[in-house]
Amino acid sequence: MEDLKPIEIVRELDKYIIGQKNAKRSVAVALRNRWRRQQVDENLKDEIAPKNIILIGPTGVGKTEISRRLAKLTDSPFIKVEASKFTEVGYVGRDVEAMIRDLVELAVNMIKSDEQDKVKEKASHIAEERVLDLLLPPAVKKEEEKPKEDGMPQIELETEQKKNNSTESNGYSNKTREKLRKMLKEHKLDERYIDLDVSERSMPVVEVFSNLGIEEMGLNIKDMLGGAFPQGKKSRKVKVKEALKIIAAEEAQRLVDMDKVVDMAVERVEQAGIVFIDEIDKIAEKESGAYGPGVSRAGVQRDLLPIVEGSSVTTKYGVVKTDHILFIASGAFHAAKPSDLIPELQGRFPIRVELNALAADEFFRILTEPKNALILQYIALLRTEGIDLIFEDQAIKNVSKTAEDVNNRTENIGARRLHTIMEKLLEDILFDAPDIKNRKVVINEEYVNKKLKDVIEDEDLSRYIL
Repeated sequence: MEDLKPIEIVRELDKYIIGQKNAKRSVAVALRNRWRRQQVDENLKDEIAPKNIILIGPTGVGKTEISRRLAKLTDSPFIKVEASKFTEVGYVGRDVEAMIRDLVELAVNMIKSDEQDKVKEKASHIAEERVLDLLLPPAVKKEEEKPKEDGMPQIELETEQKKNNSTESNGYSNKTREKLRKMLKEHKLDERYIDLDVSERSMPVVEVFSNLGIEEMGLNIKDMLGGAFPQGKKSRKVKVKEALKIIAAEEAQRLVDMDKVVDMAVERVEQAGIVFIDEIDKIAEKESGAYGPGVSRAGVQRDLLPIVEGSSVTTKYGVVKTDHILFIASGAFHAAKPSDLIPELQGRFPIRVELNALAADEFFRILTEPKNALILQYIALLRTEGIDLIFEDQAIKNVSKTAEDVNNRTENIGARRLHTIMEKLLEDILFDAPDIKNRKVVINEEYVNKKLKDVIEDEDLSRYIL
């Protein structure tokens, strides 16, 4: 983060998201402020609260993508939740604290994976030794009638020990083991089968309703009963290459210090976690005294308030403080306004950014400029069939103009309209690709007009097909 200046954050976001300059600047400043907070005096550090953000704009303009890319830049734990999925305390469903528990679970898995990568080499070495042990079973003992002074027969190992005094505990020489190791490294033994004892634990699933939420108590019960169901071993006949992977995974798990992982995960969530709350406008009340689903909307907001303000949430990994988690909310706000949220919640989202609707020019850039541009994705997909797909600029402009027209005439779903149009445009090529003899396919203006003409002219068709 020290080297990631706001201008560089915006530059990175520009690689994947077209336009929305104001939104990019706001999130870049919020991210940089997190690093700045870490540099101030300890007595002031805890007093600096994150500046949470509300992104306001129609669907498909990049709200979610901005937040997701922001988290990837800093390797921060990131979770996207939909506000409409939560219910007020007292109703059946997910409570708002579940988002923090999910975030911690995600952080634990992230750090566990990183720690396993660090011990990967050591785990692979242990796996190699164990496979060699399985490939070299203990030497067969043979009784030879060589009377000793007490008249008892002498037992000798029928091994290469007679030729080489340097032996392993199983009776084979180091030379034999190293020869086998060389064959293992050269993958000459990959297809050989060996008997491997694999850990297994059968355990009933127990879920309980409680104030923690059904999903969290289910996990806790499983953890508590884990010791009551001892871990058994199941013998499987597997190929050597598969055995190496299984053993390496088990050893990596064993080598990782889970107490350290949990401590690091909780720390990372508290200091760098990002929660993206989508559809927050769906829990805004346009007027008081609403009936039906609206009754619980204000209740969800009140439940959300302490989480965003900063509170302690109990998880199966311990207590997690939410004081410095960055919350980014978003919504179209076409049927409600940000001012329809309860005043306390509005105050916890001081930064509000309005994202612009997208037009044909932005659609053209979205199709061509980003690293993950839609056209590049289709070119890569068809290349797997040996087909070279080429798009002419005028064809791309026509697709962009079509997306803008359909959005204006029907529902405006932003850049997501490009996905539906591109699928309609290329459906025949994608279907016939394995049998197309001409390996070079050019998408020109004429082809686009021919494929989309009937759908565009018929509004009912365009509404349901595009």
